[in-house]
Amino acid sequence: MTPSIKDVAAAAGVSVGTVSNVLNRPEKVSPSTVERVHEAIDDLGFVRNDAARQLRAGQSRSLGLIVLDSGNPFFAEVARGAEDRAAENGMTVLLGNSGHDGARESAYLDLFREQRVRGVLLTPSDLDSAVLASTGIPLILVDGETPAANLPAVTVDDVEGGYLATRHLLARGRRHIAFVGGPPSIRQVADRLAGARRALAEVPRAHLEVITTPALTVLAGRAVGEQLAARADRPDAAFCANDLLAVGVLQGATILGSIRVPDDLALIGYDDIDFAQSTVVPLSSIRQPAHAIGATAVDLLLESIADPSAAPRVVRYRPELVARASTGA
Repeated sequence: MTPSIKDVAAAAGVSVGTVSNVLNRPEKVSPSTVERVHEAIDDLGFVRNDAARQLRAGQSRSLGLIVLDSGNPFFAEVARGAEDRAAENGMTVLLGNSGHDGARESAYLDLFREQRVRGVLLTPSDLDSAVLASTGIPLILVDGETPAANLPAVTVDDVEGGYLATRHLLARGRRHIAFVGGPPSIRQVADRLAGARRALAEVPRAHLEVITTPALTVLAGRAVGEQLAARADRPDAAFCANDLLAVGVLQGATILGSIRVPDDLALIGYDDIDFAQSTVVPLSSIRQPAHAIGATAVDLLLESIADPSAAPRVVRYRPELVARASTGA
């Protein structure tokens, strides 16, 4: 049986209140009593129930982070940025993975509310302002914003990112460009495609082909790469909605197929994950400051906690083109 605070008090020959003071306000207890209580704690193997103490106090030292895909290195770096900034402020991060599922997202929001977290950092699967506004706890949107909900947010201009990627391919002389990404219901995918269309509209006789994928994964990209390798009328460039897709396309087209990158197919991804520069052909990409996004989200949460009446602040980062060998750079 797990020892309780009553067991510690009995072993040390003191009251439960004295044990509580030793744990929370040791300056109010004589050094000899503190020593005796700690000896009892060590002998019994007592572990304080910090979660229960925080619940009684009505708040915790934790915050929640809900991302769309914890397996994506981009979101892993966002989480690392949030954890680093939270640690600087004596807080911890509880991570939830929604998997692009609105029901799972809602379940995590309920769970974090029950845990009395100080607030939640959320990459929303659906920018439903009614749902977002009814959480009852401080909420910071990460990699998304919705003016209707009037919430603080940290975001990146994905339309501009899609424009930069496609303009780069056009500048390399490519005219039949495939956009690889999906599902299209994901806002980031839709915005990056919108940016690609904007760039194509500036160049006469350029053509955009949209290849929809069921997921933003390496396996989904590999299937596209194999399909491209089997086509006679394949595009001469591909813009993938994230780096995982681009890595998969590279594998399917070059390792499992006969396409040469960048000679036959110029290829660019999005996010600039660490692995992008280490692929067989170093991958061009659109960089997002993932670590800074996570850290900034925590900053906005702390601002919201300190002054709940303050006007919500939105921080927008600009994407950056990183050209490597996969586009002939």
